[in-house]
Amino acid sequence: MTLAAWHRLSLRRTLLLVLLPGMLLVVGIALWLTWRTAVDASNAAYDRSLLGAIKSIDANITTDSGGLAVELPYRMLEFFELTASGQVYYHVATEDGLAEIGNADLPAPALPLQTGRPQFGDAAYFGEAVRVGSYARMLAHPLAGQQAPQRVIIQVAEPLRSRAQFRRTLVLQALARDLVLVLVAGGLLVLAIGWALRPLARLRQEVGGRSPQDLTPIATGGIPADVRPLVEAINHHVERTRRLSEARRRFVDDASHQLRTPLATLTTQVGFALRESDPAALRDALRALKVQLDETVRQTNQMLALARTDSAELVTEPIALDGLAAELARAWWAEARSRQIDLGLEVPDQPVSVQVHPGLLKEALSNLLHNAIRYTPAGGQVTVRVAAAGREARLMVIDNGPGIPEAERARASERFFRASNASQPGSGLGLAIVRSIAERHGGRLELDAGPQGQGLVVAVVLPLAAGGLRSPG
Repeated sequence: MTLAAWHRLSLRRTLLLVLLPGMLLVVGIALWLTWRTAVDASNAAYDRSLLGAIKSIDANITTDSGGLAVELPYRMLEFFELTASGQVYYHVATEDGLAEIGNADLPAPALPLQTGRPQFGDAAYFGEAVRVGSYARMLAHPLAGQQAPQRVIIQVAEPLRSRAQFRRTLVLQALARDLVLVLVAGGLLVLAIGWALRPLARLRQEVGGRSPQDLTPIATGGIPADVRPLVEAINHHVERTRRLSEARRRFVDDASHQLRTPLATLTTQVGFALRESDPAALRDALRALKVQLDETVRQTNQMLALARTDSAELVTEPIALDGLAAELARAWWAEARSRQIDLGLEVPDQPVSVQVHPGLLKEALSNLLHNAIRYTPAGGQVTVRVAAAGREARLMVIDNGPGIPEAERARASERFFRASNASQPGSGLGLAIVRSIAERHGGRLELDAGPQGQGLVVAVVLPLAAGGLRSPG
């Protein structure tokens, strides 16, 4: 199964398919370790018994007759066989093999014997698996006719049946215990997964039961910490959708609010022009009709710009704010001259960099220049100024026109608000567009009186960029 196919499974199935085989693998490893422990434990216990038999035989070895003799009581041998659950074999001999007692054909030790240190090993004796214990010690008195010191070798062998039975019993008990643990753990795992996924089921029911118009955030209370980032991401997406929907609703409301009156006026003017027979009066009616059409087109463009500002994706880049201001000032010089306005530009010696969407910032500055040039009387002055202080950049448009009354400046950037001293027709959307653009870039819009209290200073305050500069395209 591919990774993508695994991801398509439910969380419950994925966890069970991963954890249950893992638990069985752990059980298999535990059984192998149990088997190794049983082998070591059985050898330690039975070898101790085997060593006891060797010591008992050693205690009954005599050389008083000049030869090698073992006085092994029958009951002692019977006890050894009872302990080993089978026949016990023994072999006592001098190291040179001149004197031997018992089963002379018992397998020799695998390694040379060290005096006083027992050695144990598995072997086969007459086709039967046996455990052989071997022990060597020095004889106190060499046998008759021997001058050099002699060692006596004692071997005892017993079948491995009792050891194998002990190991089997231990492993089967461990297997039964582990299987019970796996069943219990599997049941608890199923219950735990079901309980842990209940908040997701409630979340699905809550989201599925919502109306299409319900764009409120999903409550994160009671949601597992692992799922909370997903819910927060969904809430972020829902919030963006809500803002987009709200922007569209506002656009429809703005369009119906702003275009109803101009369209009605246009209809009236067209009807008047159709009834007019005097060519001069007809031209006056057509000129008035064109003025109204121009204003309606401008209002429509303003509403489209505001809608685009509210909902457009904000892709920013570092630009030189002084370069953008110079570009826009040059673009508006012809309009300013036609209205006999002195349009100036003031920029600092050092470039000022901001991280913005160039198109939106140009839209904001164009609106400020349009308003300033439109409302400033002939012979007046309009200045575009760029400054930087601290971690902020300021893009200002300063004029010496009628300005906005101080009591109304707080509301000047609201949609469709027009100052009480407005002398020109307009939509009341210009400053609203500028404020929206500034806020989307993490900045703000500030309004203040002009020099000597005359005119207006409109400032777009933006954070300075941390990176380099690039001229706006």
